[in-house]
Amino acid sequence: MKTQHIIIFDGVCNLCNGAVNFIIKRDHKDVFAFTPMQSETARALMTEYQLENIGFDSFILIKDGKYLLRSDAALEITKDLSGLWFLCRVFKVLPTGFQDYFYRVLAHNRYRIFGKKETCMLPTPELKSKFLK
Repeated sequence: MKTQHIIIFDGVCNLCNGAVNFIIKRDHKDVFAFTPMQSETARALMTEYQLENIGFDSFILIKDGKYLLRSDAALEITKDLSGLWFLCRVFKVLPTGFQDYFYRVLAHNRYRIFGKKETCMLPTPELKSKFLK
């Protein structure tokens, strides 16, 4: 069984769903699996990693038995995407607090700017294998 990197995202957030679709299109090595934060699977993982109180405005990557949050997670994901997205890692030179400030501003306003759904997205049959149950 191949190791997958798990991305936990806010399943009702349009911005988050857009990010998931963006990653799927560039995940040519098929290394990412996804689960909405509202799912039982995500809740179990968040409990395992002691992230129960992290809030729905966080983007979580579980990779190699460790977790990364917010901008650290987003920048780490770019390492495994096809194309030149790995170049975004240049932003790692900025302090995490500085990166996360902009992340938090966007996360705080994401529903107002991008909207939200009433329920989590349902993957198409072709993409169902990319989502954890």
